[in-house]
Amino acid sequence: MNVAAHALQRARDALTDLRPQPDDIAADVIAGLSRSPRTLPSKYFYDAQGSHLFEEITQQPEYYLTGTELALLEARLPSIAQAIGPGAHVVEYGSGSGRKTELLLEHLREPVAYTPVEISRTAVLEATARLSQQFPQIQMLPVCADFTKPLELPTSTVPAQRTVMFFPGSTLGNFTDEDAVRLLDAMRQTMGAHGCALIGIDLDKDPALIEAAYNDAAGVTAEFTLNLLARLNREIGSDFDLDGFRHRALYARQRGRIETFLVSQRAQSVHVAGRTFAFEAGESIQVEYSYKYTDAGFAALVARAGLKVTHGWNDARDWFGLRLLQPA
Repeated sequence: MNVAAHALQRARDALTDLRPQPDDIAADVIAGLSRSPRTLPSKYFYDAQGSHLFEEITQQPEYYLTGTELALLEARLPSIAQAIGPGAHVVEYGSGSGRKTELLLEHLREPVAYTPVEISRTAVLEATARLSQQFPQIQMLPVCADFTKPLELPTSTVPAQRTVMFFPGSTLGNFTDEDAVRLLDAMRQTMGAHGCALIGIDLDKDPALIEAAYNDAAGVTAEFTLNLLARLNREIGSDFDLDGFRHRALYARQRGRIETFLVSQRAQSVHVAGRTFAFEAGESIQVEYSYKYTDAGFAALVARAGLKVTHGWNDARDWFGLRLLQPA
């Protein structure tokens, strides 16, 4: 067994696998399609193909978020590491490829453990295997789970001085304010009284710049959105016609968020677990929000979860920010 294969096997052995099962997914889909307006949970974007397509999105010229955040991390990590302190157990929600994690783990002083919590089993195993080779001194404790629901984290062999919740990529913006407060409150409870959270936030800016990021010219984001339907067809036996829906993403300035939809191109019916859902031409399914924050709005949001902003870092253009939160 070569080094990479051995690392992947170690990641499998260490994995806590709590991923959603088909019955759970079907129940979520039926609940969402029964609402008015209809919805589908964005957390199901991230099967193996969805995770791959999202990595492609981050390479598109219109998608400023990833490149801006990476550059900000590289520039400000010495001060971020100083604010976090030594001996951390880093817990990352929605870890994806782990590129930002590499930067954080490289700069932190003597981190003891890393727990990626990721809904895609493939993504979490591949990232853990790669990071374990780069950081053999850090205990890898991967968890495959829906991080929007309560879960018990694995405990590191070496006691941590502090738990650090790492939530980059402006993923918090995918949640409504009410759901974001619930997630932040869960983070606060997980981190404990002496813990902290490092959160990436996309800042309010020119609407044309924001809208272009979610409607790339190459169509990768559209493919990513439609892959949600392909996954549901494969995993729960639904019969969405991928040619019968199209991607649409608009910036609703008054609500401070991108709103992403799958729009029915004709009158049609979709079957899910014995239920039939009729769509009219032009009827949409809301599949994702992406909120853009102001400093005042973000501070008020985290305060509702019993947290406070203690440190903040922005890129030179004020397009993207990193905020360190602690229990209030």
